[in-house]
Amino acid sequence: MSEVNPQALVAVAQKILGVGKRRSPPQPVCLHLAGEIRAVARGLKPAVLYDYNAAGVDQVQRYVGELQRLGLLPQALHILELGENILIVNPRQVCQQIQRVLLSSMTFVDISSFRSHPALCPLEELGDLKDHLTEIMTHLQNLEENPLFPVSHSELSSVDWNLCTVFGILLGYPVPYFFHPDQGDSNCLSLIPLRVFTIRISCCWLTGLPQILLYSFSVPESLYPALKDMLDMWGEDLRARYGTQGDFTELTISSEVVTLPSVVL
Repeated sequence: MSEVNPQALVAVAQKILGVGKRRSPPQPVCLHLAGEIRAVARGLKPAVLYDYNAAGVDQVQRYVGELQRLGLLPQALHILELGENILIVNPRQVCQQIQRVLLSSMTFVDISSFRSHPALCPLEELGDLKDHLTEIMTHLQNLEENPLFPVSHSELSSVDWNLCTVFGILLGYPVPYFFHPDQGDSNCLSLIPLRVFTIRISCCWLTGLPQILLYSFSVPESLYPALKDMLDMWGEDLRARYGTQGDFTELTISSEVVTLPSVVL
């Protein structure tokens, strides 16, 4: 892919995403967002959660359409609303991710506030989550095949959904967190050592851009030995997908152990 003018990407983001009283994203955020969305289009992650400012779904839809017009995206992406949250998704990748969860013995980490320590739990113990994931997958599979223009958009009702866990899956995390909805948003991760994984890549098509934060997630350090094989397999799969494209270089996967007084998910 030929180089893209960084100033063009910044101008598009600030013009569209800063409509009205909404604060325009600063230049580094504009470039990082464009890189993240390109990574979604290239299958390096299933989706991006738009949480950079208060731009609405119409603005995000127009913005992604403009990226497509500029030639930044090689395939059509989709804007999915869950509640008041906006996700920019690669429908095929999201469906594949959900299928892996439903068909495999994927493990989750229960961090409900009533627990003294986090605990591993299978999908079968997570209530209606399986039904919610099936609904999302069916919804995306039923989307009409659209050309790059215009960018498609749809909305799903997510009342009473555990969006923390759903987002963990849609964003491609290997071991999502779960907490019982009737416990509120609190969790048992305070002062618990966490192994935080950070995955970064560099854009070879956009000079001068710092590395893009592709993924950032954590697992309790006490559970890391039991999860290591799963995490290693996830890393190998990511490296395999990285090896099929030429838009990004310098994939790095690192981790560190941190302990925080409180953890907000």
